[in-house]
Amino acid sequence: MSRLVIAPLLVVVTTAVLTLALGRRPRVQRATSVAGAVGYVGTVSVAVWALVLGETAPGAAVYQVGDWPAPFGITLVLDGLSAFMLTIAAGVGLASILFSVRYVTPENQRVYYHPLFHMLLAGVTGAFLTGDLFNLFVWFEVMLVASYVFVAFYGTDHATAASFRYLVMNVFGSALMLVAVGGLYATTGTLNMADMARRLATPDAYGIDPAPVVGLSALLLAVFALKAGLVPFQFWVPAAYTAAPAPVTAMLAGVTKKVGIYAIVRLYFTVFAAATIPVDVAGLTGTSPLDFLAPVLGAMGVASILVGGFGAIGRDRLGGVFAYSSIGQVGFIAIPVAIAAAADPTGALRGVAIAAALVFALHHALAKGLLFLSVGAVEDATKTDRLRDLGGLAGHSPVLSGAVFVGLCSLIGLPPLTGFFGKFLAFDAAIRGLASDSGLLSALALVALLLGAALTILYATRVWVGGFWGRETAAVEVASVESGQVTVLVALAAAVVLVGVGFDPIYRFAETAATAALDGEAYVDIVGLNGGDGA
Repeated sequence: MSRLVIAPLLVVVTTAVLTLALGRRPRVQRATSVAGAVGYVGTVSVAVWALVLGETAPGAAVYQVGDWPAPFGITLVLDGLSAFMLTIAAGVGLASILFSVRYVTPENQRVYYHPLFHMLLAGVTGAFLTGDLFNLFVWFEVMLVASYVFVAFYGTDHATAASFRYLVMNVFGSALMLVAVGGLYATTGTLNMADMARRLATPDAYGIDPAPVVGLSALLLAVFALKAGLVPFQFWVPAAYTAAPAPVTAMLAGVTKKVGIYAIVRLYFTVFAAATIPVDVAGLTGTSPLDFLAPVLGAMGVASILVGGFGAIGRDRLGGVFAYSSIGQVGFIAIPVAIAAAADPTGALRGVAIAAALVFALHHALAKGLLFLSVGAVEDATKTDRLRDLGGLAGHSPVLSGAVFVGLCSLIGLPPLTGFFGKFLAFDAAIRGLASDSGLLSALALVALLLGAALTILYATRVWVGGFWGRETAAVEVASVESGQVTVLVALAAAVVLVGVGFDPIYRFAETAATAALDGEAYVDIVGLNGGDGA
């Protein structure tokens, strides 16, 4: 059963190799790419059900590559948290590759597009599964190398400049991450996350001084915030999102951003939370790295909501609105994580807040995946995404416009869509935090969430009223919407509705994921470092 852990990674890497080999047979290449994406969804589904969610599932499983035992070998771990994130990646990945086949021109699909897409998905998959810090860095790089090429994919001046900006910032971030990883190895004597958690919980038993972990974790927080596009590291987001092909932008916003959030949750709550370390960094004091994380990540989340919301209101293009919206929406994910960091570890708030962040991450992946793919469909049909040139599109193409309307309503948070539950749970976590030790942080977070919700209503209404209603423009009069693209959009819109209508099992899944993130001792056990068998 443990071999199911590595199955999604094997499927996506194999698909990348096959699509590269079939570059001179474009139809076969496209069919192989789609089949690989379907196979990836299938293996993720089987692995998640058999190992995490099924009635007889063990709840988590580990695969030791090459049968080298932890902490010496490469460890892959599938637990509730990684399973939840892989499910998001599988859903958005399949929709994006199906849309790619009907959206990207055949000439641009040949040779490199499909192999790079699946390597991007491989980087995401490896990051979610890896059990050690160095391989987290490696999978980050796999993901980023593919992203660099996609941002510069069309070769325009705008794309080249965006790619260069994206490259410089992320190369700097990668160098910083490597320094932090090396520092943690020098401090703890291990790179295996479970082993690091065990050593930090009882540092005297291993003869280590854990004090440097706070500063090194701060470096990692900066890197992961950069990957997630949180303020003040958001500068690459608008240019990169508007330069890349629409299906890739859906992946960047819906999936790769979540890798940064996942890494924050995994390292801080599963690994660092067990450590008792005096914190005295930039005026912040406490006894745990979480005491540093809470105010810093909370400030990033609040700033992201404001910058993204006001930035989206000021954009005149559909892609620009949604790019800035992504900056703001990731703040809705970061704030519950910050509240969880400030919460009493023995109370229920920490689990509630992490579950809220995960549910909002799922909502954001589905809604933003839908909206960025819609930008591609609109631009493909009308040759523009400028709002003032899209008037009358609701009447000209009601199915396409209806899908966009569902995505906008989910962003606003209307029931029974996924966005309603994401926002409701984020507000619930902030309100619960008012009565806890994190009262001040929760109060500021609540104000920011309310303002962010109002800003979302403003820019979503502006998009719909200013871009889709009104008199039909010249660009819309001659627009021809591609039926295959609309089919993918309708399927995603249906997913947004169905996940909301059938929310109860989704929330139970999120609770399972939150429990896995917070139970560091169980994580150590499953890897086999506390007497567990690792199976």
